Amino acid sequence: MSGLNQTSTVVPEFLIVGFPGFRDQESRQTLFGVFLTVYLFTLLANMLLIAIFTSDRTLHTPMYILVCGLAVLDIAISTNTVPSLLVLIIVEYRIVPLAACFTQTMFLSGLFATECFLLTLMAYDRYFAICYPLHYPNVMSNSHITKLMAYCPVFGFLSAGGSLVLVLRLSFCRPTNVIYAFCDFGSLLFLACGNIQVTNYVVLCIALSVLCISLLLIFFSYLRIANSVVNIANKEGRMKAFYTCGTHMLVISVFFLTAVGVMFSDRIPSVSMDIRILGVLIRNVFPALMNPLIYCLRTKQIRCSFVKMLRKITN
Repeated sequence: MSGLNQTSTVVPEFLIVGFPGFRDQESRQTLFGVFLTVYLFTLLANMLLIAIFTSDRTLHTPMYILVCGLAVLDIAISTNTVPSLLVLIIVEYRIVPLAACFTQTMFLSGLFATECFLLTLMAYDRYFAICYPLHYPNVMSNSHITKLMAYCPVFGFLSAGGSLVLVLRLSFCRPTNVIYAFCDFGSLLFLACGNIQVTNYVVLCIALSVLCISLLLIFFSYLRIANSVVNIANKEGRMKAFYTCGTHMLVISVFFLTAVGVMFSDRIPSVSMDIRILGVLIRNVFPALMNPLIYCLRTKQIRCSFVKMLRKITN
């Protein structure tokens, strides 16, 4: 029977066993220390970026509203997985009810798709600002960009919900172990029994559609931007446009390269399970860690706002 037609669920819970290759106490303590440090630094860096944005009214523009939204998303994505991983490292295994596992899977996939769409919206914002500078202030107002941002989680969670509906119709009758350190579609499909080929294919197509549509729209936006920048007569204006777009392109590269790398590594049989788990964690944490660093180091206005905020605090 096709995986799409199965409706019964045999097991009521999953046993998450985490890293198969890290069983000794010393290795687990090292892993715990590394992930806790990275998670705390990610939280502090993104919360600092949000604090800089809220404290300086000159940053209340469409571009920085999008940057602030990206920081909120990065906190949500890392918080969805890392705390449960830290608990797992301490206790070695966790029993997770089916509903909780599906909820984590839904949020992980939905937040990831939301960030894809938000990065696409950021590219569209830069495209409009550079290609239509005279119309930009009137069209891309703060209220308009906020409304467009609201569509990102809507479409993101709709795509995740479509995949989840298919997975919910599967039967889970294998030994109740989720090898990954947290629940995701890859783990759930691995544990499903029966013929899941159609479901696996549809879930993969949905994920690839989100990635490919986002990348195509970003590519189209920056292709038009490149054509417009070349025609800017002012050298200073040309360099400013390249610098602003370069920051965004760096953020996009970090996000999509880690996502594509994990997608391919999951389908290489010779890759160990520990490496796959680390790869998924890097995909969830590394962009969230790098984004505030990239924007703070490369954006002069954010650096100046940070200095002003420090002076207010010290005075």
